[in-house]
Amino acid sequence: MKKLKSLIQKGVTPIIKKLPPKFLNNLAIGLPDKSAQWSIGIYTGKFFFDLSPPTGGKNPVLTRQDVSDVWAGFVADPFMIQVKQIWYMFFEVFNNQTCKGEIGLAISNDAKHWQYQQIILAEPFHLSYPYVFEWMNEYYMIPESYQANSVRLYKASKFPTQWNFLGSLLAGSVFLDASIFRHADKWWLFAETNPEHKWDTLRLYYAEELLGPWSEHPQSPIVIGNAHIARPAGRVLVMGDKIIRFTQDCNPEYGTQVRAFEIDDLTLTSYSEREIQSNPILAPTKMGWNGSGMHHIDPHRLEDGQWIACVDGRVKY
Repeated sequence: MKKLKSLIQKGVTPIIKKLPPKFLNNLAIGLPDKSAQWSIGIYTGKFFFDLSPPTGGKNPVLTRQDVSDVWAGFVADPFMIQVKQIWYMFFEVFNNQTCKGEIGLAISNDAKHWQYQQIILAEPFHLSYPYVFEWMNEYYMIPESYQANSVRLYKASKFPTQWNFLGSLLAGSVFLDASIFRHADKWWLFAETNPEHKWDTLRLYYAEELLGPWSEHPQSPIVIGNAHIARPAGRVLVMGDKIIRFTQDCNPEYGTQVRAFEIDDLTLTSYSEREIQSNPILAPTKMGWNGSGMHHIDPHRLEDGQWIACVDGRVKY
């Protein structure tokens, strides 16, 4: 076993290709840098800004060891959606063999206990942050595809496993963690756009129709030179007139914690926001699966008024 680990760490791919993913994913190594390993958990609470692990619950609910069809380095960036009482979670699976992210699927009856299914979307370029949403009884997904220099829209031809590319909403630049939402009969989209990957520039776009044409807001970029609050960190919440955007704090390092902002004014010509008092809403616990970082949240309000969210965490070694 020690010899095998040494070979893997040296990148001896011919040996790797002969080993089953389930075996590889139960080795302790994951990625060469253990501190980059992410996994997925579930938090609950009375408010979206006051969430914590459920009493008696098990976290993380998904790790690289649950992946059965590729050699996984980590799982991260979870988004979930409920369809006919079943919860479906989509998330990044970093494929160690191809060195790029692909989109995985897990299913749950209660959003607390999850069963990994399969990779449902892979491209020649890196995919992550699979922002899934429903519109007019159809299901769509916008995964991050920064290596393709575009924001790509997919539609489920057979939910949840088959997805077809419809077109690019934006193109010609770097767009990280594109986060779309519907407000005032229009589509809006946040994306971090610094081409040097400093995670400090947030732009805002809008469109009348989902496939566009899309235009940049006159107040955009709405964040410049601030890695604390620029990069999106999950689903934008629209609750009547209240709009909440989540941001990952990338200073002093990528994915340190998650903060939330309430948008006070959003029109075709104006934009303003304020940081909520409960920030940060997610922070590393300094030990275990989420000990060194948390950078993503997808909260959902349940029928009883409680909240449940899928989150991710970076392990602390």
